[in-house]
Amino acid sequence: MKSLIAFLHVILEELGDRCHVSTTQDRKTILGRVEHEGLSFLTITLPSFGKDFQKSLDLGYVDRSLFQGFAFGTRGLPRFLGGFLVLVFDRTSGVILDEVCVDSIHAIHQLTSMFGKIELECTEERTQAAFDQFIQCEKVVRESDRVLTPDLLSEFRFVRNLLFRDVFTTMNQLVYDGEVIPRHGPGATAEKLSGNRKYNQTEWTSRLEEVFPSRDHLIPNWKHVSVLDSVDYLEPRHERPVRVISVPKTLKTPRIIAIEPTCMQYMQQALLEPLVREVETDDTVKHFIGFTDQAPNQDLAREGSLYGNLATLDLSEASDRVSNQHVRELLSGYSHFFGAVDATRSRKADVPGHGVVRLAKFASMGSALCFPMEAMVFTTIIFMGIARKQNVPLTRKTIKSFRGKVRVYGDDIIVPVEYVASVIELLEVFGLKVNSNKSFWNGKFRESCGGDFFAGTRITPIRVRRLFPTSRKQAEEVISMSSLRNQLYLAGFSESVDWLDSRLLSLLGGRYPFVGPDSSAIGRVTHGHVSVDRVCGDTQRPLVRAYVVTSKLPRSNLEGYGALMKFFLKRGDLPIADREHYQFAGRPVSVDIKTRWVSPL
Repeated sequence: MKSLIAFLHVILEELGDRCHVSTTQDRKTILGRVEHEGLSFLTITLPSFGKDFQKSLDLGYVDRSLFQGFAFGTRGLPRFLGGFLVLVFDRTSGVILDEVCVDSIHAIHQLTSMFGKIELECTEERTQAAFDQFIQCEKVVRESDRVLTPDLLSEFRFVRNLLFRDVFTTMNQLVYDGEVIPRHGPGATAEKLSGNRKYNQTEWTSRLEEVFPSRDHLIPNWKHVSVLDSVDYLEPRHERPVRVISVPKTLKTPRIIAIEPTCMQYMQQALLEPLVREVETDDTVKHFIGFTDQAPNQDLAREGSLYGNLATLDLSEASDRVSNQHVRELLSGYSHFFGAVDATRSRKADVPGHGVVRLAKFASMGSALCFPMEAMVFTTIIFMGIARKQNVPLTRKTIKSFRGKVRVYGDDIIVPVEYVASVIELLEVFGLKVNSNKSFWNGKFRESCGGDFFAGTRITPIRVRRLFPTSRKQAEEVISMSSLRNQLYLAGFSESVDWLDSRLLSLLGGRYPFVGPDSSAIGRVTHGHVSVDRVCGDTQRPLVRAYVVTSKLPRSNLEGYGALMKFFLKRGDLPIADREHYQFAGRPVSVDIKTRWVSPL
């Protein structure tokens, strides 16, 4: 932790010099708070200060009810980072200045957000509290479903048709014609199958069998039909539940995800591929929903920060609050597509501390269909809110007029400012929860999909993702530290870069060369001359001796019908690049760094 504090002091001083601000008292405050609070000051308290700062930018003044745990001066601003704050807010009234120092806003945002998402394990108490909240959210979803009136659901279906009629009609036909092709996802499964073992499935559900017969999806041809004799066809009451687990997110709270059974994940992927293709090529909805590119959301967030015309909204527990009822209404009338989605939906979850529970939500993160279904539900509700505000019937022509004004990517939402109140009201009627601390529409600050902006200027903080390494053997930490160094270099943090360089040079035994941004070497990205140790005699390319990332895939032998099935499920005409993919497959069991001769360019 000492190295993190030392680094914070370096970047604090550099930002102070950039803004011509004294940071002596801030440095003392950090040392004193860390002594009493430990690492949580960096990972929880500082980010909380940062969120209150963002809210103050949105409000247009510093509310004294914010910045809990930090002392205020005799006037209107917190003492901590006060030198930066007086360049943004009036020191007496706390009202935002007419001419603010954007560099100071960037500095405060960088300093307070830098350690907020460092990957650390939460305490058992915080982790269990997250599982408890998962269960509590289930109760909220059930209660919300009960208040949805027939008129409201009819309105939902009407808007749904305007938006997704063509997409759902195509999907309906694809399912009916049996033209969806399954695939295995890269992640874990509920029964802990990994790598090539997924191609030898021995579980299928009777619900899947009705829509996706195993003879068409588990074996490559009828020659292997005898394999189906060993498949266990599970009735609904005996289906394997999703396995709910926690993964590191922040020290304050973990991320809760649900790991799907292999057969469910397999057929969810079959539906996901054509659904994403149809949405992202549909003439109407491709302008409002994204699954693969966050840039449109970031561009609109920047526009909103510059002109004040667009709001950025963020939803809390977004995945867990989209109910199965929402999706049923979304897909009603498209019986084949709905039947396929319903068959691939897991109905039960095994939650630590609570046992197996029946789910009211459609799906948690972990389901391949969670992301697209929630996006389509959100988009439908957004346009319901717009229609209510306009108080005129919605048409496709009206919807298309909102191109470049409405955008949904997961739980990151962009809407015109004048429709914010109506949209939020409708979202909450449907049981969704808008995170007021991360939603902005009043001031000049906007945030969406990892892009933070003030008055059109990008102020996205560069984050520390892992603890700093103390040994070269800590490969992932070394890789992360080098990435941090290069991000800071590209952002112009010269003193902080020098500090990191000295430590990385020591860790890597002096083998930390200057490289171009596309080099595979672990090195110092530079705009100047790269390091060259020799020239390849065959290709005449410059080479440098440097550390590179290496990974070891787990052994996972595959032969027989499973190997043939993997071949038939391959996408594209080209062969799989890895010649040993039938012997080794899955996520790497370890990551290491080793020296190699590589191009510095």
